[in-house]
Amino acid sequence: MPLMSEKKKAGKVATVFSWTLGVLACLWVAWCCAIGPLYWFGTGLSGFGWSNAAYMAIAFVISFAMLRALVRYGRGERVLPRYFARRHEKLRHEIAGTPTTVLGIMLRHLHDAAHSRPGRAIHAVIVWGGRKLTSCTDCWWKLMLVFVIGWLWVPTTLLAAFGADIRSQIREFSWVLNQWTGLKQPYIGFFSFVPMDIYPTAHYMWPANPTYLTDQHNVVLTVVYGAFAAVSRYLTDSNDAGIVVLAALQWLFAAFCCAATANRFFNLPWRRLGVGTFDFSHPERHDCWNMRDFTHPEAGVVARPSRLRAGAKTRFVILLFFMVCPLSVFATISLTKSPLFAFAFVWWFGVWYELHMTHIKALPTINGKPMKLRKRSLCALFASSCVMLISAKYAWYIILFAAVLALVNDRKRWKTYAVALLLPTVLIHGGLVYLVNSGAIIGGDPIESRGIQLQQIARVAKYNPQGIPEDAAKKLAPIFNLDQMAESYFQQDADPVKSSGIQSKKVSYKWRTVTEKDMDNFNDAWWQIVKANPQIALDAFFAECFGYFDVVDLPYVSMDYYVNNDYVQSDNEWIHLYNHKWRDQVAGFAKQWGNIPVIGWVTHGNLYVTLTLIIGAAEVVLRRWRSLSWHLPLLLLMGVMITAPANNFERHMLPVAFVFGFLCLQFWRESCAARIAADNVRRFGTCNA
Repeated sequence: MPLMSEKKKAGKVATVFSWTLGVLACLWVAWCCAIGPLYWFGTGLSGFGWSNAAYMAIAFVISFAMLRALVRYGRGERVLPRYFARRHEKLRHEIAGTPTTVLGIMLRHLHDAAHSRPGRAIHAVIVWGGRKLTSCTDCWWKLMLVFVIGWLWVPTTLLAAFGADIRSQIREFSWVLNQWTGLKQPYIGFFSFVPMDIYPTAHYMWPANPTYLTDQHNVVLTVVYGAFAAVSRYLTDSNDAGIVVLAALQWLFAAFCCAATANRFFNLPWRRLGVGTFDFSHPERHDCWNMRDFTHPEAGVVARPSRLRAGAKTRFVILLFFMVCPLSVFATISLTKSPLFAFAFVWWFGVWYELHMTHIKALPTINGKPMKLRKRSLCALFASSCVMLISAKYAWYIILFAAVLALVNDRKRWKTYAVALLLPTVLIHGGLVYLVNSGAIIGGDPIESRGIQLQQIARVAKYNPQGIPEDAAKKLAPIFNLDQMAESYFQQDADPVKSSGIQSKKVSYKWRTVTEKDMDNFNDAWWQIVKANPQIALDAFFAECFGYFDVVDLPYVSMDYYVNNDYVQSDNEWIHLYNHKWRDQVAGFAKQWGNIPVIGWVTHGNLYVTLTLIIGAAEVVLRRWRSLSWHLPLLLLMGVMITAPANNFERHMLPVAFVFGFLCLQFWRESCAARIAADNVRRFGTCNA
């Protein structure tokens, strides 16, 4: 008895803790929605009033209702109130005599002979379409064809999409190529301006031996992009052909990644699923099937909901998102690091689902050993990890974090995680660290990771310059020009404060003269300013990140920007001459769609980020720790968004948006078993009936 009481107490404590985390997630979403209007009109937290409080209360009620509904659904409990459930049953009886109505066709039994001829025809067309869609997406190469055909218009009519980053990378590689060929170029000097000064890297980080290759935009991508552009210049006297080829290759990579992951979630290819009849001589081959009625074998079998391959409706909705949503469509040819990382993350996420579904507790074997990861999946996990590492600097944090969780959760397959996660991290990240330390390349400036701190200092310098302590001003003087910081401050983006860019550069960051010793005083000066101006500091923090969790907030930079900006539409040799007006029309349509209230939310990444956070909170409440262990990288990605230099920058949300549909599918599958068990308890009084 004492042991039972202790277990009950521990269970209550765990319940309270999990619900507390869920409520905190809802409060965070509600808070971001409530403060959004304050920053739209530039008032800040000082303008928080009753209208914002009411807005916050409404947003909290909605998000908590969604959380509560997901938890009840996950437990197999009734989601809708009893009144609506009864009304639904009554409606079914009322339309029983009118099968020709659309609602009647939907609610009537599919094989009811009382259907009218039009109803049967519509139903037959829907069933035929569903079967064809399922058969056309039952393996990865068919899905690859679907993605290639569905996205074919993108590279053929838009050619490529890019911004300032790839131009900077091409310029950087050109300087390196000139150095390799013996051309003498300026290096450190007051009047020199080299590629490392565009997105400025402090001169104290430059090695004594001249080098022009940096890790600012990921050195591997810089070399690849620059090499393609160099070959293009050699053959065609312009970079444009190389840019188009790079966009086409990324488009193919995106189709492959999405097809591979969709195949894993739709078809569960690691399982031997039976089709048609049930073979009683080999029941072990059909652990995905249940008899409809053991007293009537002729009734056939049905797939277990927990092992069910995705149905036609699920496949249609997920594929529709990838084919129509501007986030995915424009990302396929957008030559910047975030889309490449996002598609590699989709591939990586799919392999994690296979690892999750073949875990020893999910799929036990006779000898008590977990199923080995398929060789192709092991190669996929290794390759996707490598692409993630070469496309985003923060990837090694995510991969290392996932590896630690995997080793704790699935220790018996530690060799898999060592080979596919730890090995590429050591090789690629360790190799980059070695190149930086050896002076072969210039590492990224640590100021890049201090966007929030810079915004807080700059906002105080703009709105309350007299509030900066004298000691803090002295410590910052060798690093920043506070007057220029105040002038260049923009609450949506920290790049102007960092003196990033080439157009009308304001020298707020003294990257030419700052020393490593000067940077030692930065954190102390920042903390003094924050303590003296807490409200302004909070304003700067929330202004830079609230949009990622406010579904009403329009993106600061949406993905259509890369389709028709000046770099694409004018500042090139011949790309701007190809379908110039069509690019404007496509980008304009996406922009107009995104500006429509509610309907346009599906085109914005913050909708999927917010819903993913709520689904994660539901998994915490349901205590699905094994599922949560491979979903936590999504939470780390949200942390990356918060610390990113810009607010509501859509390219940072691409990984979460791309895997959202698969996340919903997995949550539904895991909830089906609980729902069936709950139904059996209600009907028969036992879950084994």
